[in-house]
Amino acid sequence: MPRLLIAASGTGGHIFPALVVADALPGSWNITWLGVPDRLEVGLVPMKYDLQTINVGAIQTRGYKKLLQYLKLFASIGRVCQILRRKQIQVIFTTGGYIAAPTILAAKICRIPIVLHESNAIPGKVSRLLGYFCDFVLLGLPVSASYLRSSKTIVTGTPVRKQFFLPQLLPDWAPKGSSPLIVVLGGSQGAVMLNRMVVSILPVILEKGFRVIHLIGKNDDSSEKYYQQLKSKNFAYKRFTNDISGLLQHADLVISRSGASALSEFAICEVPAILIPFPSAADNHQELNASYLAEFGAAVIVHQDLTSQSSLLNTILTLFKDNLNSHNHEPNLLDLMSRKMKEIAVFDSQAKIIKVLEGFL
Repeated sequence: MPRLLIAASGTGGHIFPALVVADALPGSWNITWLGVPDRLEVGLVPMKYDLQTINVGAIQTRGYKKLLQYLKLFASIGRVCQILRRKQIQVIFTTGGYIAAPTILAAKICRIPIVLHESNAIPGKVSRLLGYFCDFVLLGLPVSASYLRSSKTIVTGTPVRKQFFLPQLLPDWAPKGSSPLIVVLGGSQGAVMLNRMVVSILPVILEKGFRVIHLIGKNDDSSEKYYQQLKSKNFAYKRFTNDISGLLQHADLVISRSGASALSEFAICEVPAILIPFPSAADNHQELNASYLAEFGAAVIVHQDLTSQSSLLNTILTLFKDNLNSHNHEPNLLDLMSRKMKEIAVFDSQAKIIKVLEGFL
């Protein structure tokens, strides 16, 4: 029975691709999951995977606190080595983030093959510093290879959950009709500034007959208070939903941040996007993710700023003006963007990753 350790923690962008790979592996694999206490993985990782936790975090503070974090990091390396030996792990797969640092170092100490997956256009700090020590670094986007010249890289794409590949119905709570549907993704945590940009132009969009669905996230009370008073048959909002695959498959346009996992889902669903990168993302990676899609012709970038709400509105109207005024059989702009999304999509990412993992057995 092959014995695999998966190290993925913190955010959906790290956890969901790893879950896709784990669920796609044959049942004969014995999987141990390495995470951090009180993080997202504690609630997301199924009980069938043996969840082990270590206390480790990002090293971002200064002074003596930074020294304490380094000591915690070195202690966590020893803890990972204990898990690897006790579980007799044969190969390791990690999706990056700060949990990858002690995992990669422990793998080298214990001489166990390790595969790192990097989904962003610009690799994270751990990937850039420690990718050289990995047996392979698998890439979600080919552009990131230029940042990892000393690593052995393979472009595999980023794994996407299986429901995005299967035809889905539009949820019952979504506004029905034949008018164009715009889906706004405010993120699970709540992208407050993005939400405010949308709130400010929503009356105009609804007045022009568009249907709008806004997922506002769990931390945006102000948008929810406004939406509670908004009465329109063409509008619906939720803090969170598990119906994102159905929403994207039926959307004519999505407005979103530009996290790598979300972009992979847009590509699979072939939905054109207006991307509003999170300006405080580490290494500005969301800007580079968005730029990759925009240069390819699959998305348009609007930068976050309350004063740029007019830019967001004008971009929406321009895209749909082209769509609605097309009286011939030539593809319009949204159609072209959809085709470019399909060209970017990687439909067998998890199979490529599993092939790499099986190569070490």
